[in-house]
Amino acid sequence: MDKNAGENDFTLVMIGDAGVGKTALLLRFADDQFLGDYMPTVGVDFRYRKFDVDGKRVKLQIWDTAGQERFRTMTASYYRGAHGVVLVYDITNRESFEHVQGWMKSVDKYGREGVIRMVIGNKCDRESERQVQKENLEVYAENNSVMWIETSAKSSANVNLAFKRMATRLLESQKFRQNRRETKSNRVSLQSPNEDERKRCC
Repeated sequence: MDKNAGENDFTLVMIGDAGVGKTALLLRFADDQFLGDYMPTVGVDFRYRKFDVDGKRVKLQIWDTAGQERFRTMTASYYRGAHGVVLVYDITNRESFEHVQGWMKSVDKYGREGVIRMVIGNKCDRESERQVQKENLEVYAENNSVMWIETSAKSSANVNLAFKRMATRLLESQKFRQNRRETKSNRVSLQSPNEDERKRCC
């Protein structure tokens, strides 16, 4: 267990078209429930969950955003504070997949540098209604260097796995940034005596 649990708090924002199952995914992950019928999210809502990843305690605060066009400006304001973005589409709705790139452009515009991204193809339990092949998602993810997975909020397939993968990547990114800061700090410490020597020689 990581003693510095506070260092492992991360904020995620869920984006994507209305009706793709963002709220259903969030409630399945946070509360392990599936209600079937959901009212459209108005503005934003959030849940959080704590769990362990490789011996480290992680707390994910996850913002569920509205997919309707009239809420886009409000949604964009949440990108700036997010460590990770989960972009959801519906595998039975081709149009929702075609809109993925537009959502990604919003992340590019408003998100923080180095934000971790994952694309989720939801409703994989409805295979007979599939309009987006898994290979389409895989190619998109490879071309855009993002994580990807297919899930079902209804059956719970891959839901926990998706967020665990995101948490793992966030921890890796955090460790990389910490190591880079330490390296930079050590470099400055090593250079300082040399600067003092030059001053004494003048």
